[in-house]
Amino acid sequence: MVPLNLHDAITALTTSFDFVGIDEVQHGKRVGYMARTVAQALGWSDERCWNLLHAGMLHDCGVSRVREHRHLTETLEWDGEEEHCIRGAAYLQACPILAHFTDIVRYHHTRWATLETMPELDPAMKLEANLVYLVDRADVLLAPWMDGGHLNNAIMWEKDAIVARLQGLAGTLFCPELVDAFVRVAESEAFWLGMDPLYLNEEMESLGRNIPPVCLSAPELRELALMFSRVVDAKSPYTDDHSRRVALISRHLAEVMGRDRETLDMIELAGLLHDMGKLRVPDEIIEKAGELTREERAWISRHSYDTYRILARIFPATPIPDWAGAHHENLLGLGYPFRRTAGEIDLETRIISVADIFQALLQDRPYRARLSGDEVMSRIRALVADGRLDRDVVATLQCELAVCLDLAAGEDALGERFPAIAA
Repeated sequence: MVPLNLHDAITALTTSFDFVGIDEVQHGKRVGYMARTVAQALGWSDERCWNLLHAGMLHDCGVSRVREHRHLTETLEWDGEEEHCIRGAAYLQACPILAHFTDIVRYHHTRWATLETMPELDPAMKLEANLVYLVDRADVLLAPWMDGGHLNNAIMWEKDAIVARLQGLAGTLFCPELVDAFVRVAESEAFWLGMDPLYLNEEMESLGRNIPPVCLSAPELRELALMFSRVVDAKSPYTDDHSRRVALISRHLAEVMGRDRETLDMIELAGLLHDMGKLRVPDEIIEKAGELTREERAWISRHSYDTYRILARIFPATPIPDWAGAHHENLLGLGYPFRRTAGEIDLETRIISVADIFQALLQDRPYRARLSGDEVMSRIRALVADGRLDRDVVATLQCELAVCLDLAAGEDALGERFPAIAA
């Protein structure tokens, strides 16, 4: 069992979702903050208010692509907005510790006029989903006053126009009772100023200190990590299933090399999460067929450090952040982001590095077609000869090549460990 502060984990996850917007940061935190504040004004229970905070922070978990994020944050309504609701709900439904947010996320872009005609849905949930919709759209209207990571002072007099716009949508997009409650809390300058990035981060950290950690079993942790990996792998068809397959290969190699059960569980988690930081990389770079520019290479080069920082919030007392964040280090000290030398790179990191390269070479990428098994091993042996990859890990990969090829590209092995979800 591993202790986990669920609030900190959700905060870290929503930070990674913010990466998708590139320059639209803290959207999930602001939505959660506003949802909780309005729920408190409505006199809802503490448990319900906490749920609204976290549901608001998770509401965009179905968004992996920058283009989709821009559509959602540049207009109040968009024809394709339901797709990310369905995906996000499927991700949450497959993760038991977060499954209770499923319906809120599924319906958080459904008009109130439509929700009212759906008697099969729980009435309380309909209000919660519509509240997330209301404050989500409030944040879209607030966006022009978020200036370079700071809240523009002009919000003091612009807030009334935001409120008026939302009032005009009461009864159609939003429940009138919820709009009335929003109007009451929005009268206060403190409500808006509380969304200044510095104060918002302080608020989230303070709230986390009031929540006792929960102890999760290895399967529960795997399901949480698997949800994260699904969001990352959905960023591009060229990265589909990559994280899950790297996790499988890493675990298998570690097992053959005699690592204990606890280490196997943790290396699998690190493999699932090793590319979290790629959510920050613009889609056009991930999918570029030609040579990357210097600026584009910089985006790619920072993703492993972003991974490290996200995971350090979720798993602070484990080696998972270090193993995942260092997967682009190499034994010559020429890797990134830490420039570690061979003596500073432990076996688990070496295993994930080999698994990552092996699996990636077996996938189609925009700049090359997938390679054959023989071609992949030829390239990997060249990296060993060059002194970049661990000789013992690669020797183990060679001995287990048939199994690892199946884990890297076969459907049965993936489905057995990580069943597909309908999204």
